[in-house]
Amino acid sequence: MMKFLISLFMLIPLSFYINFWLNLWFMLILMFLFMFSYFSMFMYSEISYFLACDLLSYSLIVLSFWVCSLMIMASGKVNKMKNFNYFFNFIIVILMIALYMTFSSMNLFIFYLFFEVSLIPTLILIIGWGYQPERLEAGIYLLFYTMLMSLPMFIMIMYLYKINGSLFYLLLNKPLNYGYMYIMINMVFFVKMPMFFLHLWLPKAHVEAPVSGSMILAGIMLKLGGYGLLRLMMIFKLFVNSLNNFVIIISLLGGFIVSLICIRQSDIKSLIAYSSVSHMGLVLAGIMTMNYWGIWGGLVMMLAHGLCSSGLFCLSNLVYERSLSRSIYLNKGLLNIMPNLSLWWFLMLSSNMAAPFSLNLLGEIMLINSLVSFLYMNMLFLSLLSFFSAVYSLFLYSYSQHGIYFSGLFSFMQGYHREYLLLFLHWVPLNILFLKMELLVQWI
Repeated sequence: MMKFLISLFMLIPLSFYINFWLNLWFMLILMFLFMFSYFSMFMYSEISYFLACDLLSYSLIVLSFWVCSLMIMASGKVNKMKNFNYFFNFIIVILMIALYMTFSSMNLFIFYLFFEVSLIPTLILIIGWGYQPERLEAGIYLLFYTMLMSLPMFIMIMYLYKINGSLFYLLLNKPLNYGYMYIMINMVFFVKMPMFFLHLWLPKAHVEAPVSGSMILAGIMLKLGGYGLLRLMMIFKLFVNSLNNFVIIISLLGGFIVSLICIRQSDIKSLIAYSSVSHMGLVLAGIMTMNYWGIWGGLVMMLAHGLCSSGLFCLSNLVYERSLSRSIYLNKGLLNIMPNLSLWWFLMLSSNMAAPFSLNLLGEIMLINSLVSFLYMNMLFLSLLSFFSAVYSLFLYSYSQHGIYFSGLFSFMQGYHREYLLLFLHWVPLNILFLKMELLVQWI
């Protein structure tokens, strides 16, 4: 694991001197080398110092490499306008190092440290390359929601060290037995997911962020919460029928309410951001059941959502760069102007509503199995969630692609090869990974 970390550190000085696009190639090459270096499927391997890799870490590190590479590809405008393009590459490399350390660490304190460090490059992306003056408020929301909830977790980490004598995941074997401990350690993960009631920072951050900021937020940042919960599962087993029930109810009810909010959105980016809250609510509910289906489904859905949501933010940015508006009321009739892009809207939104053969479908099947076997009454909200997921996806597609296009669009540029490649690289793993699904259910 250490050799990849050193390779990433080597990219820091290179990001200031090499071509903007060469950084993308280096990132992709590193990702492929990492993919080929992994052998074991159900235990830790590549152990070095405090770093190691099991299937959960492996899949999320590969996703991080992939999304960080695509962030550079999506940000062609930063390079074209020479908008601090070398510093932009530097920030992405630092972010990748923080995520790599977060996902590959075997020590809870190192995980916590880099969990917090990953906030800083994201904040710089939003404040530095965002579009509206409100980006400062969005950045502060993002920072303070997470910082406020992470300080109790730090206290609990010290307590865990006191009772276990170690912070290595494999040695955290004494379950916590008080509700306030459960809340202190989990609240930061609930904010990151984000759980309903703690989600207000997310739509704000997404709407103000540049395309790269939205991609990393949707693709990786929301997964940090799920990863933390999956890692610390063994110390929460006493709460399965008490506080976990409460979290499941809030997540499913909140997912349904957020789905209704989605249908009322007029901003394309805001709609996609709220749909993320709805999907991650389902993941959180599945993980909280603490059964095999829920844990497997949580991982599959996190990977699926990371690719799908990131692709949708890319699409919204392609439209924004041309029409200079994200309003659904202005971006109508795009089928007349850019028929090629309409195909990608259809493919991404069909994956978002869990149509076959996307990874989202398999994730939803697993999570629905998990939640119905946990309590059959969950069927009510699950059916509403699935239905409204299709409703807002079809609403976005039909409103943006059909109708008479806005007469103010005097000139409209067709897509570049880079943009179609970007969408292709989101969609292919999302719809091909289901062929190797047996790998993703072996880590537990």
